[in-house]
Amino acid sequence: MLHESLCEAMAAGDLAELDSILAEDFTLKHMTGYVQSKAEWLEAIGSGEMRYHRMDTVEATLSTEGTMPALTARTLTDATIWGSRATWRLTLRSWFEPRGDDWVIARTVASTW
Repeated sequence: MLHESLCEAMAAGDLAELDSILAEDFTLKHMTGYVQSKAEWLEAIGSGEMRYHRMDTVEATLSTEGTMPALTARTLTDATIWGSRATWRLTLRSWFEPRGDDWVIARTVASTW
């Protein structure tokens, strides 16, 4: 599942894997409301500004909006973001789009639960 691959790649800091499963125009809307492009987010992970230590998915629900599949996942995310480490209770809402024979994550919106 792409969500599991996303969480594993985030915790491993695996930029190549993240690049391969995210759409070119992927955006991440943080719980602060800040919308970050794929390139900016991967750069922040690569530089250590954003470091994901562990992500545990507590619950995940798949749905469809029009023709676009969406996943809502509640996670416990242990991360250091811009120097502050905490375990956040995040709801990650991700939308998927086809790419060839595979799927990629088109965008994700993070909020707290």
